[in-house]
Amino acid sequence: MTLLSQIARIFEQEDINFLLTNLVPRRFLTLFVGWFSKIEQPLIRDASMRLWRLFSALDLGEAKRSHFHSIHDCFIRELKEGARPIDCDPNVLTSPCDGIVGACGTIANTDLYQIKGSPYSLHDLLGDDALVQAHCNGRFATLRLTPSMYHRFHAPHDCRITRVTYISGDTWNVNPIALRRVEKLFCKNERAVIETTLAATGYAITLVPVAAILVASIRLHFLNVLLHLRYRGRNIMPCNAVLNKGDEMGWFEHGSTMIVFAPDGFSLCEGVTEGATIRANEALMRLP
Repeated sequence: MTLLSQIARIFEQEDINFLLTNLVPRRFLTLFVGWFSKIEQPLIRDASMRLWRLFSALDLGEAKRSHFHSIHDCFIRELKEGARPIDCDPNVLTSPCDGIVGACGTIANTDLYQIKGSPYSLHDLLGDDALVQAHCNGRFATLRLTPSMYHRFHAPHDCRITRVTYISGDTWNVNPIALRRVEKLFCKNERAVIETTLAATGYAITLVPVAAILVASIRLHFLNVLLHLRYRGRNIMPCNAVLNKGDEMGWFEHGSTMIVFAPDGFSLCEGVTEGATIRANEALMRLP
């Protein structure tokens, strides 16, 4: 076993993983990695790619390009045409991104959970009474992106984006180890609240990309700004962007979590269960 393989196995131990990925200067490390990942120097890029492959099952077979200028360029890679076919059923809300399904199901009034035994409330996450009311007793699905996954996200239905609220916060790791140990983690982390209404029905669908350590930048194509850690406070940005189902909305700079909220009456599609892997544009929820 090589030295690097031994180091990788050490990272898999829960206590050490939590210590090394959380009890560090998270904000500084995140800003540093954001800068470092954009360095377009072949030696740095190639060494970083080898290290990345050591810790994750990076598969670039679906990538549109085979050459990348930097690690960041690889993180936000586009896929080949047709790699994520869209479920065109108008009664289906599709997954906005690739991910592993974490907690999912019915919201109990305004309470839900980040992982079994770890509850939080819509009020704490969204911070808007009208939006909380729209999803009271509704449905939710938490989708966790690993570092090796495709990091772009897409419109889950024909919709109009009406507002984005960017909320400052921390950058705790969002892996299951941290979710078990940090109370209300999603409500503490940097996040965006993307409010949409479905074109044909007017149903309110809310997407919440949550940042994490090493990733605290979100690019939204319909906003002429890169949302990142240097924004402080609660930033409300009105929008009037019309998207078709499957249209690209933006990307994460590394990997993180996307939480999807729908009103009461929606239901999870078959196969959407905790631990399942789902891909962008596959069926996630069924409309009433």
